[in-house]
Amino acid sequence: MRAEIITIGDELLIGQVVDTNSAFIAQELNKLGIEIYQVTSVHDDADHIRRAVSETLARVDIVITTGGLGPTKDDITKHVLCDYFGGQLVPSQEVESHVRQLYKDRPDVLNRLTETQWLVPNNCTVLPNRIGSAPLMVFEKNGKLLFSLPGVPREMEIAISEQVIPFLEQSSLSNKLSTIIHRTIQVEGIPESALAIHIENWENALPNTMHLAYLPKNGIIRLRLSGYFDKNDASASLQMDEQISQLQSLVAQWLIAEEDKPLEVIVGELLKAKHATIATAESCTGGKLAVLLNKHAGSSAFYMGSVIAYSNDVKQHVLNVNREDLDQFGAVSEQVVAQMACGVKNLLHTDYALATSGVAGPSGGTTEKPVGTVWIAVATPEHVYTELLHLKGEREQITDRATAKVLTKLIKYLQD
Repeated sequence: MRAEIITIGDELLIGQVVDTNSAFIAQELNKLGIEIYQVTSVHDDADHIRRAVSETLARVDIVITTGGLGPTKDDITKHVLCDYFGGQLVPSQEVESHVRQLYKDRPDVLNRLTETQWLVPNNCTVLPNRIGSAPLMVFEKNGKLLFSLPGVPREMEIAISEQVIPFLEQSSLSNKLSTIIHRTIQVEGIPESALAIHIENWENALPNTMHLAYLPKNGIIRLRLSGYFDKNDASASLQMDEQISQLQSLVAQWLIAEEDKPLEVIVGELLKAKHATIATAESCTGGKLAVLLNKHAGSSAFYMGSVIAYSNDVKQHVLNVNREDLDQFGAVSEQVVAQMACGVKNLLHTDYALATSGVAGPSGGTTEKPVGTVWIAVATPEHVYTELLHLKGEREQITDRATAKVLTKLIKYLQD
């Protein structure tokens, strides 16, 4: 079964707010066996909303709208939906009690605008909004359902988990639910086109209930296998296991992860399994490694710290890089990046260390070392491994890809 999402708000269309709601909704509905067919963003405009609702209801059984449920003049979703489905706004004692309780310690919020929140269409089912004032509304037409949810991400997430999912499971549409399974692996070290040719025969032989997607980013390619099965197909998971096992065997030499996890999470898990610690010394990446390694809870178990050694003086006096090597080979060199890794490893007393030094651009490149030239290093308890990268793109792309590359280099070493 398919669903569509309509996100409502001018702020989305001018880029002031990024739509994260649709990703969450898609993930949660997929677990229920509902495929998102399309996501549409519209202005805070009655005709635009009405037209989008009409078009989506003609295509799918379930529509979820987000946004436009506040008490101010620009929030018109409730009024448009009430009119579209042929109802009238009436006071709801349940919603009024909830709103008054919600703001009992904030009397300044309970004003004539807030009072409009407990006006609801008399042709919808109202579901509780545990943390917000906007009522959650469910409209039904010709056996199809439209859910109107707040645009505030936390309110929307709770509404989906606590209200929408249970409602769908008990609705007349529950017999149309299916089983959707996604499995993702990650590979590195092969171009996307070459990878596609390498696994072409396997991909062509996939049953028509399965589909493979290629998701490249920063030199990493995520291969997502999606399977669509009947709700009562007990063999669905086994079928996916068999196909993903074949795929892993085909790409074994480039495989870096059997799950869809961020690289820094994989690094953290591998380090914690070895009871090992790590530090970083960064020049061109400017702290991106530090941000990633410190991003997730529990990182203190393995991540000790970083030195952002952008200047040669910091490389020399903090990381103990040899001044003669800096003068002879330059900051962007194998000799210097190796000493940076060893320097921070010794300075912070860690088992492993990562280092980067390069020309990220847009200026600063030379004939010998053009923009995109990056040296990376991984210092282990036994050795220092270095690699020269020639990266393309803008400054952000170059530093992102260098960051990903040094993390994958460490992952491969830890896995081996």
